[in-house]
Amino acid sequence: MAAAKESAGRRARARQAPAPAPPDAPGHERAHGASAADLTPVLGGNLRRLRVRRGLSLEKLSRQSGVSRAMLGQIELGQSTPTINVLWKISTALGVPFSALISSRAQSGVQVLRGEQAKTLTSHDGAFSSRALFPFDEPRRVEFYELRLAPRGVERADAHAPGTVENLVVSRGRLEIEVGGATHQLSGGDAIVFEADAPHVYRNPGEDEAVMYLVMTYADTVG
Repeated sequence: MAAAKESAGRRARARQAPAPAPPDAPGHERAHGASAADLTPVLGGNLRRLRVRRGLSLEKLSRQSGVSRAMLGQIELGQSTPTINVLWKISTALGVPFSALISSRAQSGVQVLRGEQAKTLTSHDGAFSSRALFPFDEPRRVEFYELRLAPRGVERADAHAPGTVENLVVSRGRLEIEVGGATHQLSGGDAIVFEADAPHVYRNPGEDEAVMYLVMTYADTVG
């Protein structure tokens, strides 16, 4: 992913000042809608729970993910919310979608997802955003996202778990997707389906913001 694809992702708008970020963390996500006071502790708790469940030390997870031990420690302590790209690296090392890192349990049944309460992750440069359009509280194989990419913006997505499929439709603007060594040109109304278990790149070649909707399907149930 996208990403959910995460800067997933891939800075929080309002939070206590974190400790200085290590060299491999170029910036932090801005958490829109849901305050950092909600998102950051959830992320830290989920990361610790998933890491411990897999019997991984911070040092071992750092080696497997390529994210520094210091940054992982800051995340677990609720002192930092990572970029979408860092989220993808961590989730890939843990073998979970990045949504599993920012999920919080909620009531089952009918759920209204208010726009102002949506969990939106934004890339370090602010060009790319990913808004979850689904609840995180139930086991699932499918996730639904709204993606936005600024004019001339570029978002590079790491490979997702084997068997992951992306089905993306462009609602507004233009988009180039590079996957499997080929580049595909999309305009409003165009859709693309591809296996996302290899790195892929989203580019907006136009002068207007590109708005897309993404369905992520996983080979195994998550959540």
